[in-house]
Amino acid sequence: MYKILTLIAILFLSYFNDIRFFQAAYCNGKPSPNAQPNLNPIINEKPTLVKEIKNAKLYRIGTGDDSINVVHLWGTPYEMGFAHGTIVKQELTGLIEAFWKYMESEIISGINGTTKGFFRPDFLKRVADLGLDVALDIENAITERYTGTYFHDEIKGMSDATGIEEKKFRRIHLIGELTKGSCSMFGAWGSALPNSKGLLQLRALDWVVDGGLQNFPEITVYHPNKNDKNGHDFANIGWSGWIGSIQGYSSAKLAISEIGVSYPDESFGKESRFGTPFTYALRDILQFDETFNDAFNRLTKGKRTCNLILGVGDGKINKFNSVQYSASVANFMNDTTLKPEGDWHPKIKNVVYHGMDWLCPSFNEVMAAQISKLYGNLTPENAIRDVTSIVQTGSLLITYYDFNNDVIYTANARGDNEHGPRNAFDRSFVKVNMTELFAEQPPTIYLICRRLFSK
Repeated sequence: MYKILTLIAILFLSYFNDIRFFQAAYCNGKPSPNAQPNLNPIINEKPTLVKEIKNAKLYRIGTGDDSINVVHLWGTPYEMGFAHGTIVKQELTGLIEAFWKYMESEIISGINGTTKGFFRPDFLKRVADLGLDVALDIENAITERYTGTYFHDEIKGMSDATGIEEKKFRRIHLIGELTKGSCSMFGAWGSALPNSKGLLQLRALDWVVDGGLQNFPEITVYHPNKNDKNGHDFANIGWSGWIGSIQGYSSAKLAISEIGVSYPDESFGKESRFGTPFTYALRDILQFDETFNDAFNRLTKGKRTCNLILGVGDGKINKFNSVQYSASVANFMNDTTLKPEGDWHPKIKNVVYHGMDWLCPSFNEVMAAQISKLYGNLTPENAIRDVTSIVQTGSLLITYYDFNNDVIYTANARGDNEHGPRNAFDRSFVKVNMTELFAEQPPTIYLICRRLFSK
């Protein structure tokens, strides 16, 4: 019965593959005029080893309430998934349970009209008609053909380690396609930076700070087997068990940014439910792509879905473009072709930026002003102090990628049992050396097993 219902729903959706959510309106809200600089100290300490098992190591970096798990994984996709689910089983299980519970509460509120804005209206209608599990399984079914087998293998590994159904992992990972978040980004190079050297990129995630994600921050560092065509080393910056990419940095010195678009203009064209989930496409950039051109080809030739602004930075050539992204377009933009055009979104030499949404004057004006004030001296430390804190962007998770020094600066929203400011942009940032993360050696037991089985 369930399979028949799913098939009918998929056939129904196929008639409505292309979706238009054209909304000729500006975003709501604006930064507070009383926003204060972030004067908290930046935490710069070495990671501390907590434990290691076959195919995984767990470190802790940062101090007190501003500390983050760093999980290193080795092996095949299944082996990495199993090791992940084993070494942080409590955190991973806690995240899945907490976020699922939050989604259920938001679904009920959205359908009843109590709250608005978290889920897309078309998805809420589908849940009301079919139920949450079936609605998410439909999303999985219509995107499965565009999803690499390595995602399923990794999820199976986590499922076997934790006892959580594979379906539940898949359902959770499709939420990004169905929710409406506001975020910000910029890329700056050349004359915008001290000594005109390097590339600095921002990815600020403005999403729910009370949905459970904030309790399980994690940097997951993948070291795939080099002879299995599973890509190169890369780091996901997110939460325990979240294997799609919303922030990340690769050993090929590529990094990603993303903004959900709730206020597009007609240039976006159509959206679609049939395609590669964007968090999977972004992970593929980190895991497989070696150059900016590789990422360009992936996004322009791939099967795209919803309205977004993506960002791709390449520290090897100090290049950053944002991407107007939908089922209809993949428009790469530099500092001279930046859109949307308007007095509230002025072009700045050697800078590409977007604040909170596509049509969002209030946040873009403040972001442009803060970047301009620091122009020529735009460093991670200065931007943390005077850009994201004043624009008030990056409530849940925020990362600056400093390509010139191969380091990142990241902060997470306050956890339920933590103290200090609630939003990530107001908290202490943790500095992480990416060269050292990618150079991490496998656990001793893993090396012994490899030597035994290679004989």
